Amino acid sequence: MSELSIELSWRRSETELRPGKYSNAHTVRYNDTYEMQVDAAPDWGGDASNTNPEQALGAALSSCHMMTFLALAAKAGWPVAGFKDRAVAYLGKNPKGQMSVVKIDLHPVVAFDAGFTVAAEELDKMQHRAHRYCFIANTLADNVEINICTI
Repeated sequence: MSELSIELSWRRSETELRPGKYSNAHTVRYNDTYEMQVDAAPDWGGDASNTNPEQALGAALSSCHMMTFLALAAKAGWPVAGFKDRAVAYLGKNPKGQMSVVKIDLHPVVAFDAGFTVAAEELDKMQHRAHRYCFIANTLADNVEINICTI
């Protein structure tokens, strides 16, 4: 089993910890080198200039999906020249009535080398196959929608 870790650090800047009167802003460090400023989502009082856990979850899913797609495309001999995505995480209440990321939409756009084309049905099949094999997607419930775009 692989062990992949981060370091999270938060320190209260207010004189006391009181409901709704403190900052959730904190730092997440990856691989002892890269730091990211994180906060609550803006709807929950966070600083919009920082990322938030919900965006990070969408980014993790998008990144995993892309890497899985690229691995499958390479095996199929598809000359992928570029890949872009826009992941959107939606907050709401789950069936238990708890706040949750209730859905994540991916909008992948794939560019191929000049002269290479693939039928829309094949691209759709490959994107859904990538979703099926993505580690992060397999960790989440069935609340991911893939909206395939072409260029």
